Order: sequence, then C-alpha cells, then structure tokens
Amino acid sequence: MLDFVNIMFWPLMACLLLAGIHVYLGIHVLARQVIFVDLALAQIAALGSVVGIVYHFNSKLSSFFFAATGALCLALLKSQNRFASTEAFIGIFYAVALSATILASNHLPHGADELRELFSGNILWITPETLAQAAGLYALVGLFHWIFRKKLLAASFEPGAHSWTWDFAFYMSFAVVVTSSVEIAGVLLVFSYLVIPAVIAALLARNITNRLWIGWGIGAFVSFIGAVVSYFCDLPSGPTIVLCFGATLLATLGLKICLKKSMS
Repeated sequence: MLDFVNIMFWPLMACLLLAGIHVYLGIHVLARQVIFVDLALAQIAALGSVVGIVYHFNSKLSSFFFAATGALCLALLKSQNRFASTEAFIGIFYAVALSATILASNHLPHGADELRELFSGNILWITPETLAQAAGLYALVGLFHWIFRKKLLAASFEPGAHSWTWDFAFYMSFAVVVTSSVEIAGVLLVFSYLVIPAVIAALLARNITNRLWIGWGIGAFVSFIGAVVSYFCDLPSGPTIVLCFGATLLATLGLKICLKKSMS
C-alpha cells in the first residue's frame, strides 16, 4: 500500500484536479449541445504542440495559440447554424486537426511515440511543479467563471441569451484549460473527464448544482478506482481510467433502466 501511495499520489491528485475543472465545463458543454468541442479543441492544442516541437517554437505557447484560434472559430461559427450545425463544424475541425497532427508527427524522431502520448497521455509521470502550475491556471479560469457566472450560465442554458462575446469568452477559457490538460493527461482522458461525469450527472439530476456535485463525486470515485486498477494490474493509467468511466456510465444507465421498470 505504501508503494501505491508513493507512485500514484501525484497522478491521483492530477486526476482530481482535472475532474474539478472539467466537470463544470462539461455541464456547460452538454447544455450547449457541442459534445465534441473538447475533443476538437484538445486535438487542435495537440497539433499546436507538435508544430511547436517540429519548428522549435515554445510548444506550450504554440499549443495555446492553436487552441485559442480554434476557440475563436467556434464562437464565430455560431452565426452559421442556419447552414449546418455547430457539431458538424466541430467534427470537421477534429478530423482536420487529427490528420495534420499525424502528418506533422512524421517529422519527429519518435513520431509514433509522441502521437501515442498525445492521445493517451502520461499522467503517471506528472510532477508536483507541473500540477501546481495547472492548479493555478485552473483557479484563474474558475475565478473568471465565478465572477461572470450569470452571463456564462445564461449563454449556455438560456437559448435566447446567446451572445458572441460570451460564447467567445467561454470557448477561450475552455482553450486555456485544454492547453494545460492535454499536456498532463492526453486527448482521450481529457475528453472523458469533460463529458462522462457530466452525462452521468444529467441522468441522475436536473438541478445544475446537484449535477455539479454528482459529477465531482463520480470524477473522484472513478479516478481512485482507475488508479487502483492501473497500479495493481500494471496497466497504462490514462486508458484504464477512460475504461472505468465507460463502465461507470454503463452501470448508471443499467441502474436507471432497472429503477424505471420497477416503478412502472
């Protein structure tokens, strides 16, 4: 048990940190019905990181620049909903960014390894310094959302309250978070923390506050279970936690169906 604590303590803290910010953002994403926005922005941020490495730029700044550009485009695309849904554009962004990432990674000495790490992450090797930097960044984003919560919540939950300014503010704050999160955990784990706890919470509660607490609880619980399974089965942490999230969602759906049948 002592070895488990020594090895998995910081990765588990990173998972809890990811759950803290992404569950909240995920509730917004579900309300906006742009489920794959995180996957698209995460992939765009990953592309920026690879481009930075290939051309010897600062990879973090390059990643943020790409993600911020994607956020701007997503905010602008709201006005084009009469031609095609936002989800369609998000899917196109993801496919193009993924293809460009694969092509750009061919210029890296260990392209396949770099690409695999971008997808599955390397959260097991997270350092306290990196975690502290991410926590400070997430705290600033959280403070921004708290100060302007009425405007941001209205833009997400009230169909008639959409504003380009607040859409852009939301997507830009999203880009800031994703840039850091992809570096810590990889594209797939970041997407899982954003969407799956929020979906489970939506199945179990209607109130936003209740959804937030349920999502945080699910995120913390699955993070711990995933860390235990990863350690004792000697499996990669990121994909293991993603599978644990998927199993938890299936179990929740099964429980909800059973309860509904028993009450009918």
